[in-house]
Amino acid sequence: MTPDRLFILLGALSAFVGVAAGAFGAHALKTRLPVDLFDIFEVGVRYQMYHALGLLAIGLVISRQPSASLTVAGWMFVVGTIFFSGSLYVLSLTGIRWMGAITPLGGVAFLVGWVMLAYNVWKG
Repeated sequence: MTPDRLFILLGALSAFVGVAAGAFGAHALKTRLPVDLFDIFEVGVRYQMYHALGLLAIGLVISRQPSASLTVAGWMFVVGTIFFSGSLYVLSLTGIRWMGAITPLGGVAFLVGWVMLAYNVWKG
């Protein structure tokens, strides 16, 4: 599968999971989780959706201008979603607080992805 199709596919799947998680949170968790854990869950959903849209954009851009920096950006968004949003989902659903130590790794991956995207635009 070509990188453009792969990132559009992963972005669409990630957006699907984000919408499903958001609906699950709003309908099943809101009254069952303490407010602080519900808020943590919602942050995970929000960042997953932002980066799902970012993956879609990368897929569209890479189809016109293939580049290694865009490929790195796309994979950093995937890794970031798994570590950032994934750790927040686990933390909020289980209460296992040490999962919060994984979250910054995902945040760094997101930052690297955005820097690589910006670098790609800057280098022309």
